[in-house]
Amino acid sequence: MSISSSRFGAALVAGALLLGSAPAFAQAPGAPGAPVGAPGGAPQGPVKVDLIPTQADWTKVCGHDNAANKDICYTTRDFGAQKDQPPVLALAVYDIKGDDTRMIRFLMPVGLMLRPGFRFSVDKGPVTEGAFEICFPNGCFAEAKVKKDVIDAAKKGQTMTVVVKNQANAEVIFNLPLEGFGKAFDGPAIDPKVLAEQQKKLADELQKRAEEERKKLQQQQGGAAAPAAPAAPAAPAAPAAPAKK
Repeated sequence: MSISSSRFGAALVAGALLLGSAPAFAQAPGAPGAPVGAPGGAPQGPVKVDLIPTQADWTKVCGHDNAANKDICYTTRDFGAQKDQPPVLALAVYDIKGDDTRMIRFLMPVGLMLRPGFRFSVDKGPVTEGAFEICFPNGCFAEAKVKKDVIDAAKKGQTMTVVVKNQANAEVIFNLPLEGFGKAFDGPAIDPKVLAEQQKKLADELQKRAEEERKKLQQQQGGAAAPAAPAAPAAPAAPAAPAKK
């Protein structure tokens, strides 16, 4: 595929910082990356996580998919539990020219049950179900094919609610704000040069965070050498155009 989900992969590019070394989220009681349950394994919940944007605005990226010979755009944003922490979830909405079906893709944190998948809704609207597609050590991609009415609801909506289950079979509810999504989705794509500058800035910030985490770990180990955070795999290319039935 010729369209790389580069901006959407920001959370994945965070490497081990995504959840593995973000103690405020990954290891906190009730966090998706850690088992939640009462003694004896009885599940507790639901666990509610109100997310905030970790980038200034939504980003729309467009390009041509040579394999499918289609023009594809995706509008994306990263979200985290705290401003000073790496993103823990990312959302991207794909619009494929000439197709009635749209695709919603999430980058989810690790430590979640892959079955029965996930479900999401906008405000108090209808619930849509989706499935996990592929996982990396630092996060999992989950997708749902939707119709125009779901996208229209998101463009006008205030909050998207995403429900998954963690290792203790307790529901984890992510609430993410949709402010600005409609304007970005209907607006122009980002300039490739601006996107490249954003990616460079992001990479520098993540490298700095990785070095800070390495130093902290070294201090905790009494001065012993600690390896730097491993690099995450590259963000996969944009998904193929949904097959027409």
